[in-house]
Amino acid sequence: MPIERTPLTRTPAWANLAAHRDASRGAHLRELFAADPARGERLVAEGAGLYLDYSKQRVTDETMRLLVRLAEERGVVARREAMFAGEKINVTERRAVLHVALRAPRTERILVDGKDVVPEVHAVLDRMSDFAERVRSGAWTGFTGRRIRAVVNVGIGGSDLGPMMAYEALRHHATRELAFRFVSNVDGTDLVEATRDLDPAETLFIVSSKTFTTIETMTNAASARAWLLAALKDERAVARHFVAVSTNEAQVRRFGIDPANMFGFWDWVGGRYSMDSAIGLSTMIAVGSEGFRELLAGFRAMDEHFRTAPLDRNLPVLVGLLGIWNTDFLGAATAAILPYDQYLRRFPAYLQQLAMESNGKRVTLAGASITDYATSPIWWGEPGTNGQHSFYQLLHQGTHLVPCDLVGFCRSANPLGRHHDLLVANLLAQGEALAFGKTAAEVRAEGTPEWLVPHRTFPGNRPTSTIFADELRPATLGALVALYEHAVFTQGVIWGVDSFDQWGVELGKVLATRLVAEIEAAAEPAAGAHDSSTSALLRRYRARRG
Repeated sequence: MPIERTPLTRTPAWANLAAHRDASRGAHLRELFAADPARGERLVAEGAGLYLDYSKQRVTDETMRLLVRLAEERGVVARREAMFAGEKINVTERRAVLHVALRAPRTERILVDGKDVVPEVHAVLDRMSDFAERVRSGAWTGFTGRRIRAVVNVGIGGSDLGPMMAYEALRHHATRELAFRFVSNVDGTDLVEATRDLDPAETLFIVSSKTFTTIETMTNAASARAWLLAALKDERAVARHFVAVSTNEAQVRRFGIDPANMFGFWDWVGGRYSMDSAIGLSTMIAVGSEGFRELLAGFRAMDEHFRTAPLDRNLPVLVGLLGIWNTDFLGAATAAILPYDQYLRRFPAYLQQLAMESNGKRVTLAGASITDYATSPIWWGEPGTNGQHSFYQLLHQGTHLVPCDLVGFCRSANPLGRHHDLLVANLLAQGEALAFGKTAAEVRAEGTPEWLVPHRTFPGNRPTSTIFADELRPATLGALVALYEHAVFTQGVIWGVDSFDQWGVELGKVLATRLVAEIEAAAEPAAGAHDSSTSALLRRYRARRG
């Protein structure tokens, strides 16, 4: 059991931040920019190919000084070094947290329980590369000898969100010779629609489950297996059309997959941090082994920046600290991620799991209840400009404060007329409008009738950060994901929570396992087995399911 440190809200840095917040209450970004014309060129940081402008956050130099001091007091540097050193910082599961080892160069040594894990990482990467290139070239064929034309990734959580997001983000760099589908929902519709137009003889399934027992994944995998065998009618076909990302060789073999086509990973890789492990096999098939290694290089560049840059110029630390300020001192309950690139349309969903599964916790590392500060905000978002015609009304004029991260690129992967200039103009315009708004005096000066003035006034002072990169390449995506991985880590250290367990996922699964047995049983469930609401709903479903 870890020793409880000084409670967060009783630390000097926290008290100083609270006093600073109270003293600066009412300050508006209009005044901050007017008083400091160079603010937009000064409150910036750069690293690993990403440029961060946080000048439109509701902060001053003093705010940032105090936030950095909070990071120092809470031991972010020491905790960071413990993670990179392979210490078991996942306290409740007694595990190391070493997604950074997945992108370490061959020459690096990272020890877990005295064993260097880097050679194992590269052995798996080499096997992945060999397999991916055989699929891409057509050397790997299906059971009937026909070339693979479609790859279906079957997983859930990090085993789905990571590969799906990466494929969508890097589709411009992916082979067009193969179709890629992703199945996660236990709703049969997901699998049926994913396979409806596919030919079983030309389809490869990647089943991603560390234990090979995850109920949603294995239910989908079993149905995919039945779909394949209904067409090919030979059990031997399974070994040519299914591969596994797992560590459970017995279950993999029982399913009919050749263990030679099983790609492993380790208990020091959490699911939401696993897209650059063997879980990324579909990504590697899509973009090729060189593209995947470029992705890893982007991760690695941000890892090095996070580990070496001073805290006050460290992108992940700054993003994490700004989130602390907005959540705990300005009272923002949610945060929006708004990528101005259609290829990043699944990035908000990916970030939801990364942030909320990591830091959506209500107890500290020592098990003490958190009652006097908030942990993870609720993350959400959509690509611009679509979101502008959906929820930006609330961002500009609603009663909720929603800090936003705007993500954009200086060059488009698909230059088409003036499209990209218009896209980036919208990104810049939204940051400006959210920050400065439009005063009643400005509205009146336009000749607006007095009765309409309140409706056309924008309060502004809505905080945003802008993240720019030159273009969306595999390395850029790696750096962007690692930026948020380490920002979430930074926040978790400050909040004093275990960012690497996810016990909140378990209870519903346990109850569902019990309920499915009751749904499928011939006899009625025992009286009093559930609350009156659940019992009544269960009876109604059993009576009407047909």
